[in-house]
Amino acid sequence: MSSRAQAEKWLGELTHLPTASGLEDRVVDWVTRWVSQRDDLKLDRDSGGNLFISQKGRKPHAPVFAVAHMDHPAFVIADEDGSFEFRGGVDAAYFNDALIDVVSRLDGPSGRVTSHDTKTGHGRAEFLGEVAVGDIAMWRFRNTRQKTGRFRAPACDDLAGAAAALSALDKARADAGLRHFGVMLTRAEEVGLIGAIHAAKHHTIPEGARLLSIETSRELPNARIGDGPIIRIGDRATIFDRELSNLVSHAVEEAGITHQRKLMDGGGCEATAFGVYGYRATGLCLALGNWHNRGNLSEVEAGDIEAAVPMLEEISIDDYHGLIDLLLVAARAVDGVDPTVASLDRLYESNHHYLPRS
Repeated sequence: MSSRAQAEKWLGELTHLPTASGLEDRVVDWVTRWVSQRDDLKLDRDSGGNLFISQKGRKPHAPVFAVAHMDHPAFVIADEDGSFEFRGGVDAAYFNDALIDVVSRLDGPSGRVTSHDTKTGHGRAEFLGEVAVGDIAMWRFRNTRQKTGRFRAPACDDLAGAAAALSALDKARADAGLRHFGVMLTRAEEVGLIGAIHAAKHHTIPEGARLLSIETSRELPNARIGDGPIIRIGDRATIFDRELSNLVSHAVEEAGITHQRKLMDGGGCEATAFGVYGYRATGLCLALGNWHNRGNLSEVEAGDIEAAVPMLEEISIDDYHGLIDLLLVAARAVDGVDPTVASLDRLYESNHHYLPRS
């Protein structure tokens, strides 16, 4: 069973792996090794390359999966002349004459972006060395002082979510009542939730599964880093499953876990795709600083392009551990009865005399 130190070790390892939409192989390799060290777990891949990790043996309930994605915005080299495709959503200002480094191999060269089209994602960089098709590059990040209680890495989004999900699963293995809890890791989220859509459209998600879709989502004025993991009731596109959200919220409140319940509309979430295609899903997330490695994002959005400095992403380490605890409580809670119904019934019985009688 994972300790706090072990969970942080996995967080550090996963969030520093090179990854991009469609090129999540290093993450897949790490997860495959992790599962192979636990003979009570099994790993399945669907036709889109999504990973499903489940516990062996009889299950007390229909499956519950903590879902996270394995990719992160990055430069993917398309030609030996330095042409690239940037896979993910980032403002144009961050590409202006930006310094980048190939991170997918130890001898990867450094380079400087010379052109970029935000509409297509295509551009070119001049490198101080040879590049190969399929190399992954990231910005060269400014080294700034880390705040106490914070964790910084190139790719918290969403590998911090993956680390939390795997840490929760490692703990669940010791509890026969949580044998139905597993982890789903998706591909190509940053280019349009593609792995999640594939799994939903092709019905590779086990029948009856309930999905706890994890994200690291942009910190908002009313959803701050350090105020606890977030029960995410919706994103910029839609609202998630009402009953699941209420069940999780009530159980977490009862358990006394510090948390927030918010509509995180700064970005999209795979729970949207699952819900649209008929699966029951709600959202969980960690408030994230420097979302998609965009330092000073608020200033950039206000028009100050000089503030566009690529930075490491940042989360609260206490929020991370809180999310692990929250996942285990949520996995039990989804088979309960929504307490909101009983609460409204009691209100009606107590106060319906205020209504006019026919």
